[in-house]
This record gives sequence, structure tokens and C-alpha cells, in this order.
Amino acid sequence: MRIFGRVRQRPSTDWRLATNRAFTLIDDGRYDDADALLTRAADLEPWLSESWFNLALLHKFRHDWDQARSAGLRAVALLERDTGAPDWWNLGIAATALQDWPLARRAWQAYGLPVPGAASVVEEPLGMDLGGAAVRLSPEGEAEVVWGRRLDPARIEIQSIPLPSSGRRWGEVVLHDGVARGERTTTSGGPSSVYPVFDEIELWAPSAVPTWVVLIEAATEDDRDALERLAADAGYAAEDWSSSVRLLCRSCSESRMPSEEGDGLAQHDPHDHSVPGEPGPLGHTGAGGLWSPERECGVAAPGSLVRGLLDGWVADSPDTRDWRDLEEVC
Repeated sequence: MRIFGRVRQRPSTDWRLATNRAFTLIDDGRYDDADALLTRAADLEPWLSESWFNLALLHKFRHDWDQARSAGLRAVALLERDTGAPDWWNLGIAATALQDWPLARRAWQAYGLPVPGAASVVEEPLGMDLGGAAVRLSPEGEAEVVWGRRLDPARIEIQSIPLPSSGRRWGEVVLHDGVARGERTTTSGGPSSVYPVFDEIELWAPSAVPTWVVLIEAATEDDRDALERLAADAGYAAEDWSSSVRLLCRSCSESRMPSEEGDGLAQHDPHDHSVPGEPGPLGHTGAGGLWSPERECGVAAPGSLVRGLLDGWVADSPDTRDWRDLEEVC
């Protein structure tokens, strides 16, 4: 990553050397050493918006939001153009992390996005109607891509049930980066729709709803679907992990991939290392695969409700449904 050369006057050689070296250190995770070099670069060329943009970017990587906001404000004050600059986008992320809503509105509007409400409004911006997206949880660790609803340009509410290894729950809100890394496509019986995949930065708002894992016996897909509808009608969620979870290599995860979301059929991918027909987090029913009645499901619901929900599901069709081994996992 090299951030310079966007203004008419070229920065000095010392500035460019310090900046290049700093981003090499960032790639190696040596943020403190990079901070010293980027601070030196800002001292060398304080008139250059890139000096402060780079510092703001570094502070975003470190989740130091006060410093990211401070450097970001200096960067946008030196911009030569008003609309579409990534400086505004990073400033919007920092402002959102800090719940500085007037600054967040100002940043998104300056970037060129329509944001309801005046810039001086102190409440968070609502009603931006950005639609759905996918978010990659723990992108530097055991990454998992889940579906969510975009609240604004920097936040997604998780609507899938993440695996317990992610440490995330259904209904949580995560702060995410601005550049998509990959896409997911769905057909849902109609033309293909494409959704961006954003990388999580950090948890923004936790959820009080625990995640449970349960083994169910569902004679047919309709029986499985009935559990998911029953949970949704109660205001919570259930998800068949046996069919919704695929193991993908990093290259495929960060590219355009077909998703089973709404398709009704699983998509086979040569980089999918799951085992067709096997229940459990590593299971994946490939195209044309036989239905396995034993399914491992995630359920997001309060402890006071989850057993009653499962019992009610079985009671509606006791000959084709059953459950066992319920465990709270996150």
C-alpha cells in the first residue's frame, strides 16, 4: 500500500522513503515503528493531506479512534477536492466508532453519500437503506463470512448465526472496513444479485442473545425450514449449519462466490473442503447430494425460550422431527 502522489506538488524524497518504509512495517504488524516514521513524514510535509491520511489509516489499524479522528480531520482540511476522497470515508469510520454522529454525517455527506438528517443532529443516522451485505468476522484469524444488514457505511448488524469460534453472536453490530474484499452472489429464483464482503474491524454493539448448538432430526428440508421459520416468528433465529457452512480457501473467500442464501440448492466449489452429506460445522450438501435427516443447527434465542421452541417444533410433526444434545456455545 502506497498512499501519495494525489496532489500537484510532489513530496520530498525523505517523505516518500519514510512513508514506503512505514507501510512495509505495517504489513509486518510493526505499528509502533510505523507510527514513528509516519509522524516524521507528517513533520516533513505537514501541508500534505496524505501525511495525515496515512497517520489516520495507521490509527484505524490500531483501533485508536481518537487519534484516527484527529489525524483524519487534519487530512480533510488539506484536501484539494471535496467529494469522494477516501480521507472522508476513514474519518467516517473513526467518527462512527466514537459515536460522534455529527462528524459521521459530515464525513459521509462529504464523501457523496445521502445521509438523512442535518449534520448537526446528535443521534445516529438511521434509514440509509443500504441493503444487505456479508461481513468477514475475525479476518486475520479463523475468518468466517456471515450475512448482515447494513446500518450505515461502517456498521453491519449480523443476521446469520456465527459459529462459536468467531466469538460473535446473532444480532451483534460490528464496525467494518470500507473496501470490500470479495463478493457473494445469490439468485433467489431470479436474476443474480451481488453483495460485497467487508472485513470486520471490531465489535461495535454486543448481543445479549446466546448461541446454542443442537442436533435435530428433520425428515425433510421442509421440516428443517419449519424450525427456522418458528424461530424467526419468535423474533430470534435458527440456522442449519450442516448446509450453510462451507470451508473455502482464502483466495476463493476473497473473490466472487455463489452463495446458497435463498437459492435452495448448494453450490459445488472445487475449493470447498467440506464433506458432502456430513452433519456438523464441516458438513456441506453438494449439488445433487442426498438429504441427511441428522442436522447440526445453530439457534439464537434466550435460555428461557430455546427448549420450548424446539419442543414446539417437534410437537407440530412428532413423526418427522426430534432434537437432542442442546448446548450453549457462545
